[in-house]
Amino acid sequence: MLLPIPDVLTRAQVSRARELLGAAEWVDGRVTAGHQSALAKRNRQLREDDPAARELGETIVAALGTNPLFLAAALPARVFPPLFNRYEGGESFGTHIDNAVRQVTGTPHRVRTDLSATIFFSDPDEYEGGELVIEGFSGDHRIKLPTGHMILYPAGSRHHVRPVTRGARLASFFWIQSMVRDEDRRRILFDLDLATQEVNRERAGSAGAVALIGVYHNLLRIWADV
Repeated sequence: MLLPIPDVLTRAQVSRARELLGAAEWVDGRVTAGHQSALAKRNRQLREDDPAARELGETIVAALGTNPLFLAAALPARVFPPLFNRYEGGESFGTHIDNAVRQVTGTPHRVRTDLSATIFFSDPDEYEGGELVIEGFSGDHRIKLPTGHMILYPAGSRHHVRPVTRGARLASFFWIQSMVRDEDRRRILFDLDLATQEVNRERAGSAGAVALIGVYHNLLRIWADV
């Protein structure tokens, strides 16, 4: 499932993020890449222990925890601490697939990467190129969203970032381990959740609404790994 999620962050949060990222010290982005990804990766990142990365990461995780669309689509069990990158001057990231499991630095915790996410901190007109391209059987999807907006997509998909030829592209990227590992099952639950909300808006408390809610939770009970 490829899902844009608007306004994950408020204008004030985006403004604070741009202030911190504008003053940040950037390092070679290959520091967090796996062996194969490192061959294709040309960008810069914040160090994981950078105070700006920690502050902004906490802001993002808190915002995700109150975002109904994200919660319905991802059914998150764990969120990998957000990372931050910068592309400019022709930098890009060639076609790759994200690592299946990520170790949270400095902890014994691992996150299975069911879903990948990118939050944009540069508006589309501030840079040329830099599209996140999700490759698929139905064609390539080029993603370039306004500041504070997020794209959620399967971590097992082939994807790349096109070269940035003007300006700078600032973003956060991270991964989510879902309570429901299977993508098709997550999609069924997401569609059912949306349908249930629609029925509730029209006939709250009706027998049909109660039945739909029951079906949703019984399927989640069967499929969830918590």
